[in-house]
Amino acid sequence: MKLNFKDKKALIRVDFNVPLDKAYKITDDTRIREAIPTIRHILDQGGSAILMSHLGRPLEKRNADGSINTEKFTLNHLVKHLRKKLKAKVHFANDCIGKQAIKKATGLKPGEVLLLENTRFYPEEEGGDAAFAKKLAVLGDIYVNDAFGTAHRAHASTTIVAQYFDKQHKTFGFLMEREIENASRAMKNPAKPVTCVTGGSKVSDKILLLEKFLDYADNILIGGAMAYTFFLAKKGAVGNSLVEADKLKIAKEFLKKAKAAGVKVILPKDSVCGDKFAADAAVQVCASNQIPDGWMGLDIGPAAARSFASVIRKSQTIIWNGPMGVFEMPSFANGTKVVAKACAAATKKGAFTMVGGGDSVAAVNQLKLAKKVSFVSTGGGAMLEFLEGKELPGIKAIQG
Repeated sequence: MKLNFKDKKALIRVDFNVPLDKAYKITDDTRIREAIPTIRHILDQGGSAILMSHLGRPLEKRNADGSINTEKFTLNHLVKHLRKKLKAKVHFANDCIGKQAIKKATGLKPGEVLLLENTRFYPEEEGGDAAFAKKLAVLGDIYVNDAFGTAHRAHASTTIVAQYFDKQHKTFGFLMEREIENASRAMKNPAKPVTCVTGGSKVSDKILLLEKFLDYADNILIGGAMAYTFFLAKKGAVGNSLVEADKLKIAKEFLKKAKAAGVKVILPKDSVCGDKFAADAAVQVCASNQIPDGWMGLDIGPAAARSFASVIRKSQTIIWNGPMGVFEMPSFANGTKVVAKACAAATKKGAFTMVGGGDSVAAVNQLKLAKKVSFVSTGGGAMLEFLEGKELPGIKAIQG
């Protein structure tokens, strides 16, 4: 951020889509904490900050009468926490456009912050409406995009609004800069060997990422339910494990491409299986290609966890996206924990490690390992698409 913010009003797109409990208390403030350096830098330069964000999907989860559930999705829940983190005066506008937003933005003094109401209270936000974006743009002198988590969406406040600012009046925030820098580092001329670890439930969600990994990876470790689609494609017995029966051909073709590219694909040797998808399920360890009927693979097994950890610890670049099992259930969390600890161990030895995706990030946070890996991405879907090589609208809107 090389722009001068003195006496300027910075319109900042942040990603404050944080989880709240039933009492509307923040349960994980990672996204807020990550945005603080950008906001603080602007305030310290003598500027003021006008913050835009979404929270949840209010138009999809309305009240019973069809009205917007403003109590559940209002950003006003975050004001007290934001004041504490920023140690600054934080005002709140009960709309993101219109008279009150304009009045409060106009009256904002250097060193002060204005948090606008949830941009997704308007369908025009997700629709990328230009007229709506223009109403947001008039509030600030400089546009700052620091919301990597939404950079893959061409929404009004993340992408379209940038067209109302020239190149001298729009920029990335520090978080966006770090996200782009670290993801690029992992993909372009990474230190070898490169190990990509992926998990999650569906091959269809990750096949583009897996194929992109073939361009620069030495090893690809596949965990999560998606592994069982590969085992089924190889004629293994997977019991009641979650599989995509219509993706067997894609799985076979990927394995052939990997072999041709000289990339080692490692599937879990064994699995921790349950007799039902529940925290209180009966548990047994099975070979991953010999799971009995009535049982389902819900985590990588102990032998697989040791194997995965060994590969990770010998690597110089590690990219991890997706859990190894049903991480929320203690009986099926070990594989994800072992991978997280292996990433931390590799980092300590000098490897570059990047972690992204909701459950992967939750794992390193819960184990207090976030500061023991090189970089934790705030963007799940955005990181995925960036690593797949796609052009993200929110990035293009600033870079041109």
